[in-house]
Amino acid sequence: MKGLLIETKLFEAKVQEDEGGRTLVKGVLQRAGAENQNGRVYPKPILEREAKKYETFIKERRALGELDHPDSTVINLKNVSHNIKEIWWDGDDLCGTVEVLSTPSGNILKELLKAGILLGISSRGMGSTKPLSGNKVEVADDFELIGWDFVSNPSTHGAFMVPMNESVNPLKQIGTDACGEYCKAQDLMREIITEIA
Repeated sequence: MKGLLIETKLFEAKVQEDEGGRTLVKGVLQRAGAENQNGRVYPKPILEREAKKYETFIKERRALGELDHPDSTVINLKNVSHNIKEIWWDGDDLCGTVEVLSTPSGNILKELLKAGILLGISSRGMGSTKPLSGNKVEVADDFELIGWDFVSNPSTHGAFMVPMNESVNPLKQIGTDACGEYCKAQDLMREIITEIA
């Protein structure tokens, strides 16, 4: 049975501005073939197929995503925070450049990034899964990618997006805890977003 599949990871990225003053972030959107914290594995051929289809949305400037993860298959325009500008493969990592929009949710996202808050990126799609060994499941061939949203609690290992110096990995600096010194900030962010929504 086909259902909503959410894949979340910490999104390590460098924040920059383009010549027009727009805030851009680049980093890993999703990882193929690796088990996430939900015990789910996305086969690379399936992600490659969906990424190729997603290129149409990118070309049409409608590869939109939301701040926080809704339980819906529809992108809610009043919650849009960003637009994916490009995607590419680096080994098993599907990487992307994301433009943070000047919407209410985009402005919240921009300020969180500027403040150095550790965020995650999360894919949203429809599909079913099939069991693998142990508690792992594999995403089936009927998977359809909807897009990527920014979240505070990712399920994919290393899927936080953070402002960073290219030579420094902040995750190594804060230790093994997924959010490290940013846990209190993430809890506060969840409270603020819940009050605004």
